[in-house]
Amino acid sequence: MLTHMKAILNMTPPVVDPAMYQTTLTSSAKHLEIVIFAAGCFWGLKQISLKHFPPSKNKGILKILVGYMGRNALFLNPNYGSISGGATDHTEALKIKFDPGLVTYKELIEFFYCVHDTTTKNSQGNNFGTQYRSAIFTLNATQRAAAQSVTAHVQARRFAPRKREIVTIICDVGSWCDAEEHHQLYLFKNSNGCECPTHRLHW
Repeated sequence: MLTHMKAILNMTPPVVDPAMYQTTLTSSAKHLEIVIFAAGCFWGLKQISLKHFPPSKNKGILKILVGYMGRNALFLNPNYGSISGGATDHTEALKIKFDPGLVTYKELIEFFYCVHDTTTKNSQGNNFGTQYRSAIFTLNATQRAAAQSVTAHVQARRFAPRKREIVTIICDVGSWCDAEEHHQLYLFKNSNGCECPTHRLHW
């Protein structure tokens, strides 16, 4: 956490062309969908998601926001500082708007499992606390069933043979709040920003 905070205080962001990582929300799909999940520091989770699904390459992801997903109704407008101690029970999370005609919800959930350590409770790499929990926040019963199905598949195929257990929480979506602007595309703007070593392709 100390390293995480120091990185923010020492920000010297270079110029970043946002067009590389964003696109206008034009799509031939009849409807777009949203997936929300958390897997440790949202800087690295957004970075690896954009690298593998760059919106400008028409791979299905149209927009990604980092923010705070909360389950405590007493804290409706959190900021980075207020959630860092864990008292608000908010989680650093990603909200992804996607075209299900190009990439499915299940594919994105399997990607989520692939790019972090889903067997460590409330921690990723050197970051510890409930704000770094591994979680899938479902918007409806269809998403919950899909998330449970992918989880069972990944557990059986990837972790059971190694006698390890997925600890990811699957729960209903709570209150969402966008993170401050300097957190959006943070690692693209700050090449020296700390990256969680678990945010990589694990298979």
